[in-house]
Amino acid sequence: MKVHERFLKYVKIDTQSVPDAEKIPSSEKQKDLGKLLVEEMISMGIQDAYMDENGYVYGTVEGNTDAPVIGFIAHMDTSPDMPGNNVKPKIIYNYAGGDIVLNEEKQIVMKAEMFEDLLKYKGQDIIVTDGTTLLGADNKAGIAEILSMAEYFISNPQIKHGTIKIGFTPDEEVGSGADLFNVEGFNADYAYTVDGGKIGELEYENFNAASAKVTINGVNIHPGSAKNKMKNSILIGMEFHNMLPVYETPENTEGYEGFSLLSDMAGDVEKTLLEYIIRDHSMEKFIAKKERFEKIAAYLNEKYGQGTVELKLKDSYFNMKEKILPHMHIIENAKRAMENIGIEPDVVPIRGGTDGARLSYMGLPCPNLCTGGHNYHGRYEYIPIQSMEKVVELLIEIAKM
Repeated sequence: MKVHERFLKYVKIDTQSVPDAEKIPSSEKQKDLGKLLVEEMISMGIQDAYMDENGYVYGTVEGNTDAPVIGFIAHMDTSPDMPGNNVKPKIIYNYAGGDIVLNEEKQIVMKAEMFEDLLKYKGQDIIVTDGTTLLGADNKAGIAEILSMAEYFISNPQIKHGTIKIGFTPDEEVGSGADLFNVEGFNADYAYTVDGGKIGELEYENFNAASAKVTINGVNIHPGSAKNKMKNSILIGMEFHNMLPVYETPENTEGYEGFSLLSDMAGDVEKTLLEYIIRDHSMEKFIAKKERFEKIAAYLNEKYGQGTVELKLKDSYFNMKEKILPHMHIIENAKRAMENIGIEPDVVPIRGGTDGARLSYMGLPCPNLCTGGHNYHGRYEYIPIQSMEKVVELLIEIAKM
């Protein structure tokens, strides 16, 4: 089966995860894909393939030479940011350049001037959505590429390679994909998540990440007699937000620059809730950002009375760089593999996180490789078939080293 055929089969299975769920997987439907993957793995010859009670899928391609045990990992869930059900992928064969009409009826168009990378794929075959859902290349492309690599080695037993461990996780998009990963049972010397973007991306630095929930407790009094009595939680919430640096937001930052994002705000005079994510590659700056939240809360409590502002900070994951630096040979191996097959390595920091960040702190060094996809988490997501095929080549080349 061709890699893009696998991919097209997987994206039609709804695996959207659920934020703030108190179970893993956060949605039982993720197991629908897990069951299919286990069946497919067993049919191709991965006899130990199985899914555990939490929806994690594991399997082994036995090696035929003495070499380190390498793991390849991808996640099965898709982002809650955009609908993931009733996905209708289509292939733009021999892309001619210019804009792509995703949905003529709804007038949804992917404009080349907005997505400048698109023109790099002129003449290639590009998989897109119909504009009403995400595509799911994040991370079903990674799954398809890993299994295509596995099938290659099983079908060509004369090719020398070490033992390959395969892992597919639930709930990466909601931050708990690595929580119950069986690192000891996986038993790899190191691993790669196949969860990045365009061809050539190789990442071993990611954000330090935290969430902040700010609850403002107000006092609601009839406006006719509110003087010196009403405490409007909405206005205090606005005051809280306006004390954060105006340019430390996602739309004003890039590269190694961190940010705080107000992701949700709801309330009334009596009570208002603000939800933030906090990100920075530098641990020093990350700590400073969290301390700023604490100082603002303390200041407003002093101004309006204790208990007005309740702040809950929770760390999500940390920069994997610290755990990868002692094992830089795995980065060099990936760069050399790319160069061997004609890919120019692009070592960039992740402006986000992956299961690999958590796994690196759980004892499994795990940088991130490209899948070939673009514009994740939205209606303009796309992936060239030729990029997927090249990633399969890359995984094969890494496993042979």
